[in-house]
Amino acid sequence: MNFAKISIKRSQIIFLQAVIVLVGVVALALLIRLPLIEGRAVNLDLFSIYADPFIIYGYMASTFFFIALYQAFKLLRYIGRDKLFSLNSVKALGTIKYCAIILSILIVVAGLYIRIFHAEGDDPAGFLAICIVTTFVSIVIATTTAVFERILQGVIENKPEGESAV
Repeated sequence: MNFAKISIKRSQIIFLQAVIVLVGVVALALLIRLPLIEGRAVNLDLFSIYADPFIIYGYMASTFFFIALYQAFKLLRYIGRDKLFSLNSVKALGTIKYCAIILSILIVVAGLYIRIFHAEGDDPAGFLAICIVTTFVSIVIATTTAVFERILQGVIENKPEGESAV
């Protein structure tokens, strides 16, 4: 079987890795800044803001987002080293898939919590809209990575002995 050589320039990989790092930094900045200005905790002191169970839940859920970003960064490193068709790449895609699935479940749980337990005067529509959009994005990412994982796994399993992977 003849494997097509993936031609991605080193500068393109570095650019994509920089984008991943930028996304991570922006997400971390939002996680730190938003609890200080959002309506739920606007009148709380600094300790009470970050001790709020819902905010702690958001931080714990975001862990899966950052794990997925790190795995995407590693996957780009494998591509840059011409090791796309390796078990490490398949493992990275699998981790991204599971992180996206877990994140979508955690987002749905948060949306249900807010929908059921929101304060009488609050309108949870904006938060629920964000939950729907981010859940959809997580499901699309999980589906896409599952397809790529299956393709890479098939290529690796069908690779003849002695033929080098891309």
